[in-house]
Amino acid sequence: MKKSVLAGLALALSLSTAAYAQTVTIYSGRGEALIGPLVAQFEAETGIDAEVRYGGTAELATLLLEEGANSPADLFWAQDSGALGALSEVFAELPAEVNGSVIETFRNDANRWVATSGRTRVLVHSTERLTEADLPQSIKDLTDEKYKGRVAWAPTNGSFQAFVTAFRVAEGDEAAKAWLEGMVANDTKVYQNNGTQIEAIANGEVDFALVNNYYLGRYTAKDAEFPVDQTPFAAGDIGNLMLVAGAGIVEASDNKENAQKFIDFLLSPAAQQYITLQGNEYPVRTGVIPQATLESLETVEAVSPKVDINAIGDLDGTLALLREVGLL
Repeated sequence: MKKSVLAGLALALSLSTAAYAQTVTIYSGRGEALIGPLVAQFEAETGIDAEVRYGGTAELATLLLEEGANSPADLFWAQDSGALGALSEVFAELPAEVNGSVIETFRNDANRWVATSGRTRVLVHSTERLTEADLPQSIKDLTDEKYKGRVAWAPTNGSFQAFVTAFRVAEGDEAAKAWLEGMVANDTKVYQNNGTQIEAIANGEVDFALVNNYYLGRYTAKDAEFPVDQTPFAAGDIGNLMLVAGAGIVEASDNKENAQKFIDFLLSPAAQQYITLQGNEYPVRTGVIPQATLESLETVEAVSPKVDINAIGDLDGTLALLREVGLL
């Protein structure tokens, strides 16, 4: 009888361990509408159950820091490199070949996280109320009186915060603060996210907005006459910042193997092709068919400012600055 009970307990423990081994818990700053199908495909291919907690990138990064070693997260998928850099000490070191497979522009030298897609900051603008002569050459021009009340931004957005961090790295805290204060004084309109900024232009609320490159394609794909276009600033301007979305494995995780499988899946040709074509983003590996509606990666690299994505990690400093100027 005792042997039977012990055998039953052993079997139950074995089944429990097997079930645990077939899960992975993901904190995702990337939206469910885009990545939900990818997660489902990962589950179908691997048999691993992905439990995803969605939220803002900055919000989830803060949560990870607060939870520390008690966090249930195995992996953090962020929409910008600023949050990834801020969490470098929270992440486990990845196998060398993971970042070795990524295009050099998007590579994390410390190998604590890996880029999953590339994107750029752009100026979107009305095609109905503006001509080319009305477009600013630099993001700094937007503090000029002639743009007063005509520009939108989203200070709580993770990519915007990564941009501000890069501004601080490239030109110093005082320069970034002066620009933010100039924009506030120029009555820049606050919106919740990138999409609402684009819709505000179409609705005639503003003429310009500061967003990531991939949002506009979601509107023009549905309406070829959508009255908004996008353009970079002059070559080298900080407003043309190139960013990445990326993922890191939480050091405290007891389930690193499945987390690594998810990263491997995100870097697979099929997943990279999906992100490129459906998400209007840039692949981080070669051999992927580019999104025809986007400028080539070579063109984007030519106009981007020379800011190392690995240096964009002081999210706390940026949040403090945004609070100081009244944007948070």
